[in-house]
Amino acid sequence: MDYKIRLDIFEGPLDLLLYLVKKDHLNIYDIPIAKVTAQYLEYINFMQLLDLNIIGEFLVMASTLMQIKSKMLLPAEESAVLEEEEDPRAELVKRLLEYEKFKQVAENLREREASQQEVFKRPKAENPQGDQAPDKEEGKYFEASIFDLINAFSQALKDVPREVFYEVVKDQFTVEQKVHGILHLLLVKPEIKLSELFRETKSKMEVIVIFLAILELAKMKEIVARQDVEFEDIIISRNKENIIPYERRDQTRIA
Repeated sequence: MDYKIRLDIFEGPLDLLLYLVKKDHLNIYDIPIAKVTAQYLEYINFMQLLDLNIIGEFLVMASTLMQIKSKMLLPAEESAVLEEEEDPRAELVKRLLEYEKFKQVAENLREREASQQEVFKRPKAENPQGDQAPDKEEGKYFEASIFDLINAFSQALKDVPREVFYEVVKDQFTVEQKVHGILHLLLVKPEIKLSELFRETKSKMEVIVIFLAILELAKMKEIVARQDVEFEDIIISRNKENIIPYERRDQTRIA
């Protein structure tokens, strides 16, 4: 498969660390550095496998984690001396806490902006095509991050039977074909669980192509990925802002 994708939706290495801490309900003040480092490197490997745009900050953080891990694994004699000094994780914990506060402030500002927009909200147009995805603005939901998508992708690879990896797959899939296939499914169903898409796959290659198609659709802002429960199944639906209203389609074709 010769396909490369460059995304502008990546978050930074601190976002990934916070994601790993929250996903496994870890104590941010007492991070199990060996476990988190292993998971962090696994995510980096998946990004490299997919040839995504890995920036230097991710690799710098990886080396920082490895350095902290090596200090934490010192022999007992050296550890006793180390305990008298500052915890090797202290600076990282401080950065994470400060970054989390920054993200919370940014989220509060976004919510205030959204609430102001609701004051003069336009009335909803009727949809002659039938039902669409449920409007989640009224309920609580979580926007799926790139790391949620990678987590779902890694799980899908593990779920593919090992013997399938060695089968000769006659059907060749392309990202473009899967993009059109997913959009067609969203015309039939208002929303699709990402796990359902992966469950229908028959090879490792098809899992990879579907994942790249999801990233491409997200990049084009054609879909919205959400979670009704944080860190649970990802639900894909059309981005309503990118759907051409029924009554404007003929005008668009003429133009």
